[in-house]
Amino acid sequence: MKDYYGLLGVAPDATNELIKSAYRKKAAQFHPDRNPEPDAASKFQAVQEAYEILSDIDRRKAYDETRRTSLIDEPLVVAREIWASHLGNMQK
Repeated sequence: MKDYYGLLGVAPDATNELIKSAYRKKAAQFHPDRNPEPDAASKFQAVQEAYEILSDIDRRKAYDETRRTSLIDEPLVVAREIWASHLGNMQK
């Protein structure tokens, strides 16, 4: 499961305004017209996907529920993905 909160660099209890602000910052950082890195386009698409899910109230609720369930069913796998996502954000 993708860690959309980690991709945007926000906490799970972030407000919609904070999510929007984080999205704009990350989108500008990874936009293929501004970022010459070969993987910029895929990172930009991942940030867009995260924002689309987290900015929609119903989709965010469904994502949070799935995330919670995944932590119960497969805690090590999900914890590793979340941890790797946060470590990746710290390196940038």
